[in-house]
Amino acid sequence: MTSILYLGIMLFFVGAVIPLISVRKTKNYAYILPTTGAVTLAIFGAYLLFTPPVNISSISITPVLEFVFRGDAISGFFIFVISILTFSVSIYSIGYTKSLANKGVMGFLFSIFILSMYAVVLSGNIITFLISWETMSVVSYFLVTFDREEKSARAGLIYAVMTHVGTAFIIALFLILYKYTGYTDFSDIKTAVKDLPDAIKTVVFVFAVIGFGTKAGIIPLHTWLPEAHPAAPSNISALMSGVMIKTGIYGILRIAVDVLGIGPEWWGIAILVIGAVSSVLGILYALMEHDIKRLLAYCSVENIGIILLGIGASMVLASNGLYKLSAIAMTAGLYHTLNHAIFKGLLFLGAGSVVHSTHTKNMEDMGGLIKLMPYTAIFFLIGSISICALPFFNGFVSEWLTYQSLLFGFKSVSVTAKVVAPMGGAALAFTGALAIACFVKVFGISFLGMPRSDHAESAKESSPSMIAGMAILALLCLVFGIFPDSTIKLFSPAVLSLTGAEYMSSGKNILYISEIASGLSPLAILVAMLAIFFAAVVLIRVVGGKRKITYGDSWDCGIPSLTPRMQYTATAFTKPIRIIFKKIYRPRQDVKISYTLKPLLVKSIKYSSEITPFFDRYFYKPVANFIHSIAGKVKYLQSGALHLYLGYILATLILLLVFMS
Repeated sequence: MTSILYLGIMLFFVGAVIPLISVRKTKNYAYILPTTGAVTLAIFGAYLLFTPPVNISSISITPVLEFVFRGDAISGFFIFVISILTFSVSIYSIGYTKSLANKGVMGFLFSIFILSMYAVVLSGNIITFLISWETMSVVSYFLVTFDREEKSARAGLIYAVMTHVGTAFIIALFLILYKYTGYTDFSDIKTAVKDLPDAIKTVVFVFAVIGFGTKAGIIPLHTWLPEAHPAAPSNISALMSGVMIKTGIYGILRIAVDVLGIGPEWWGIAILVIGAVSSVLGILYALMEHDIKRLLAYCSVENIGIILLGIGASMVLASNGLYKLSAIAMTAGLYHTLNHAIFKGLLFLGAGSVVHSTHTKNMEDMGGLIKLMPYTAIFFLIGSISICALPFFNGFVSEWLTYQSLLFGFKSVSVTAKVVAPMGGAALAFTGALAIACFVKVFGISFLGMPRSDHAESAKESSPSMIAGMAILALLCLVFGIFPDSTIKLFSPAVLSLTGAEYMSSGKNILYISEIASGLSPLAILVAMLAIFFAAVVLIRVVGGKRKITYGDSWDCGIPSLTPRMQYTATAFTKPIRIIFKKIYRPRQDVKISYTLKPLLVKSIKYSSEITPFFDRYFYKPVANFIHSIAGKVKYLQSGALHLYLGYILATLILLLVFMS
């Protein structure tokens, strides 16, 4: 089966090289190779889910520098997730990149970026992981700054700083593990870590949450995410938000759950609290955004929080000895990891189609796109329904399981767990309500009503390949929502590997969820709803008969005609929420009134409002100012005088002799 893996890797490598050397026309179709590679690697990921761990390759350069690649059920799950989104995004990219400059460089970076993510989840030791992780970070930096605009450069700088801060913590936790176990291989560390002091395990856990949480985008380490995702090309935004940030989730699962094993209860509670805060604040900040891609980026923060709610509930339940319930909670976390990759990828691809056609990210300049871009509109609507966790679509199943898992906290012997876990459930319910408000705004302002700008009026539907990429993800949103049992059976070995719960069904290790599904069958509900709908249509036709349909203009209060200026704006839609949560938003508004005859005849009114970026202003800005002040003082040491530099060398040698003697 490893031959399938090598074939997939080769397809990606060839797909990376061809755009750099091929003629212009063939560059547009270079994404066919990554598409095929994604299929082969999806097969390999499914293979890993149902087989014992596989040693793929080991290349030893020195006794310390050894590259080890190994796959297990956890790796298989994340390979499968990456492959699904890669397949759709690659098809989408065929049409999306036609008008891009430097498309050859884009094709090269695209394939290498995806390969680096595969390498991360297949890394078998510390060295391999760090090199793969850094490769992923560097390549994604170049993709964020691909447009070479000032905003992209700023976003790339913030992303580079934050990702390397996270990498510093990851390196530190790996050094600690190596010092106390003497191993670099993850399987050996997992065996030896049982003898580590509890204090050392706690340090490793905290560093793992900070290091990998930075990549995942947990609050308050999320500041790079709403900057980098909107700056990157939309096909890359889909990959970054859909699967790259999931490598942070993979890291937390690999170290905090798989390697360290069951820890104290407060570990799980900490993950729960982080998840609750990230989900609530993520969607609150998303509601205030008018940049459609920036809004979706904040929604990624929210959904990472929901994933962590499931993982945190699993850790809490496991620490209380409730291993079967812990497995169900882990199922919820992994299911939402898969679902978020699909519907968030779909939403970013839909947003990319809109931006590609209208040349604006500002929703206030859109409107009426459902008539001009009907396919994009319906697919974006499906993604919106899925992320809002409405029935029949995939987001509903995973959030339902997460909610049920949080309520299992009542079965814990710990009073703390009985209080914190249900509060996480309340945070999830609150987040769901705000998510619905958020995507009513997004879809209503962007696609309904009348065009608000010339760009919106001249919008055209996307190319067939872009539509096909979105259609695949839209279909999967429905399939994974209607057939949750089959989906859970697919990745249940990963749940078993992480929790060790002995679930048996038909003689196989397959997770059985009927006890918590309460007889809920999305397929049965869908069939019942369709039957009711068609029965109602037939009844209306029989009772009411066939009537002639007449069309007329919308009621306009006697005004000769409606104009785009009369429509609801995104700012007006969210103002009640901005007022309710003003303690969080700290809004600032500016009203400028000009008069023809003051104060009776008003000529114009200009209103602007913005919220205070709390973490940027009160956390990151003071840190940045402190660093700048220190740097300003240190720079005087670099005078440019050769004699002074020789003096520095002499002083350093003297200090070394003093301390080493």
